[in-house]
Amino acid sequence: MPLAVTAHGALHYDVVDQAAPWERENLPILFHHGIGASAGIWTGWRPALADAYRLVTFDMRGYGRSTIPAADFRWSLDLLVEDVFAVADAAGAERFHLVGESIGGTVALAAALSRPARITTLTVSNGAHLGASIQRVEAWRRQLDEGGSKGWSDVFLRDRFHDGALSPERLAWFAAEQEKWSRASILNALGVLIGTDLTRRLSDIKCPALLLHPDGSPFIPVSVMADLLGGLPDAELNVFGRSRHGLPFSHAVQCAQKLRSFLDSRRLD
Repeated sequence: MPLAVTAHGALHYDVVDQAAPWERENLPILFHHGIGASAGIWTGWRPALADAYRLVTFDMRGYGRSTIPAADFRWSLDLLVEDVFAVADAAGAERFHLVGESIGGTVALAAALSRPARITTLTVSNGAHLGASIQRVEAWRRQLDEGGSKGWSDVFLRDRFHDGALSPERLAWFAAEQEKWSRASILNALGVLIGTDLTRRLSDIKCPALLLHPDGSPFIPVSVMADLLGGLPDAELNVFGRSRHGLPFSHAVQCAQKLRSFLDSRRLD
């Protein structure tokens, strides 16, 4: 089982290496999922990307096959940024394209600020440069206290997907993955976002950036993404109609096609 070792536990990662021989010089793509999601959400992105890029996914800290910190462990944005580079190092990716969704998008922005020489392009899906509110933490804590991880997940699913957006099988799979998250990991990961504001540093992110966003996220209005677009020196924004916070799963094919076009165009620049 491939593991990236850090000072605070190991992180499980997977590599899909099916690129054609003539595409081997392309840099790999590293994917960072968000709270409640899992590395499996990127499966639908593979057909559009795997023929030309090595794909690296991992279970973020606090979930799945990666280390699950104790409830009193101190999480931070810097820690999650270091996790990204620990996985990249373990996968042999000195330079790479970075894709992050939800909190993974915020981590990706911070990672591009932390070590810009290592990140060639940045993709943020349903994520932002601004963190969560204390009100959301209190709401999630109440949901977890009253209904456990399943009760919280049931509410969160409605924030992620419109009715009928997924087949029953895909929805059941996502729900089962989401319900595996522990209360401590959910709240501690969300706590990382409290007070986060990267606005003043966005102009320091020089790499090309692709922004993918739903038109109906209950957490991040499109106006926030417009602000992010305006703050980045080299970025493009794509807003997907009839979508919510589960965009990279419900619209995996469309998102992956946007990323492939973006990366291919940058190879020609």
